[in-house]
Amino acid sequence: MAILLVDDHAIFPGQMSEPARNLPMGADLYGELLITADDRPTTIRKTIPGLLLAFIASLAAAWLSEHYGVPLILMGLLIGLGLNFVNQDKRLAPGLTFASQTLLRIGIVLIGAKVTLAQFGALGLPAFGALLVIMLSVIAAGILAAKFLKQDMLFGLLAGGATAICGASAALALWSLIGEKRIDQARFTLVLVGIFMMSAMALAFYPAIAGILELSDRQAGFLIGASIHDVAQAIGGGFSYSQAAGEIATIVKLTRVALLAPLVAIFAIWLRAQAKKTGADDVTLGSAVPRFGLPWFIIGFILLVLVNSMFNLPGTLVGYSQDLASWMLLLSVVATAMKSNMSALLTQGWRSFVPVIAATAVAFFMALGAAMLL
Repeated sequence: MAILLVDDHAIFPGQMSEPARNLPMGADLYGELLITADDRPTTIRKTIPGLLLAFIASLAAAWLSEHYGVPLILMGLLIGLGLNFVNQDKRLAPGLTFASQTLLRIGIVLIGAKVTLAQFGALGLPAFGALLVIMLSVIAAGILAAKFLKQDMLFGLLAGGATAICGASAALALWSLIGEKRIDQARFTLVLVGIFMMSAMALAFYPAIAGILELSDRQAGFLIGASIHDVAQAIGGGFSYSQAAGEIATIVKLTRVALLAPLVAIFAIWLRAQAKKTGADDVTLGSAVPRFGLPWFIIGFILLVLVNSMFNLPGTLVGYSQDLASWMLLLSVVATAMKSNMSALLTQGWRSFVPVIAATAVAFFMALGAAMLL
């Protein structure tokens, strides 16, 4: 369970206000943000309705993709968004939550059966250095956009950091550092809404743009993995381009995820230093930052990569694992889209989304430039 430490008080997801409970959530890393207790899958029986609906929608997506040549993940996203009105039925929530969380994570672990250390090494130091430059530039873009619109610099840090690292997870970790007195829940909600919408648009358009530009699998995988915010969308976007691009996108995206803990620690040191200078309340590093640095499914992914690198897993086993991973990712994207609240954008002014939009644009163009050069 994700717990926020705001002004030295623990706030559990079920205690959040009603607007926070209706946020359009992407598939998050350390637990879906601000999910109420009723939405959590507690028994297999409660997950069946939501899982069944997501499975039927996924079958429809697979049929349409096969017959009309539309990328499978993209078709799943579109069908899920078309069915997002079902999130009003609380009976479906546990199953959709299970699909968007647990199935995504298991799918990520299974992708490791196709990846080897040689592929990580193939990215090389130049790609890793480019990724760091992209991430720092995206954070700076969020801050500069906020200052340009005369918004709080910390709001820009929240928007830029969440965009640069891993979307909603980074937003939660950073907000737990900054505190509700500095950025209220309404503005935090805006960042989450913006991140989700930008990720959804990126999943829809980035693979198509990569195809128009005739990028190689490696280039497309780097572009998608380095520029899309949420894990599900980044990995889904890569595999919608090609199998090889999906593997590269997974490696690049999980490299960004692995940098969450050190970057948040750096932000914590900086925020504490700023608090001392201004005489403000101290900043507490909340439990949103994982105690041991990485969540279980990334550790599982790494272990499976190590096993595959040392023992060269049988091709049949790898094939079955990849088919299962593809279905789990599809179910996750469909369920995530069904849970979205598209009407949330209509109640917000466009200026509130500029830092996220600016950070997203910088991420895309810098990742595209790096992909062309690498």
